[in-house]
Amino acid sequence: MSGLKVYTGGCHCGLVRFECTTDLATVTACNCSICTKKGLHFTFLPPKSFQLRAGQESLKEYLFNQRAISHQLCGECGVEVFARGTKPDGSEVIALNVACIDGIDLATLKLTPVDGRSR
Repeated sequence: MSGLKVYTGGCHCGLVRFECTTDLATVTACNCSICTKKGLHFTFLPPKSFQLRAGQESLKEYLFNQRAISHQLCGECGVEVFARGTKPDGSEVIALNVACIDGIDLATLKLTPVDGRSR
């Protein structure tokens, strides 16, 4: 997929909803402990390209390891919709769980391997 497109999505139960603009040029297939166990595939967006449309009050935060990435999960169904963090250059970033995009078919996306296990 190429070219910027507006996507909507959310968690399993529907309490958390978002809208974002992205090209899905890079979707990760990370082998770190959390991505492996949860089956997460992220694309990274500047915060201005992501809007939480519903469910702020339902979000629960999960921090682990260096506690640098704020994983945001629906407190009702437990799905991780996105995470907030900072890039090495210090700029803020949203890591969107691509599986939460409405109607997405992960099999049609090119996944980029990331060796998170070695970091």
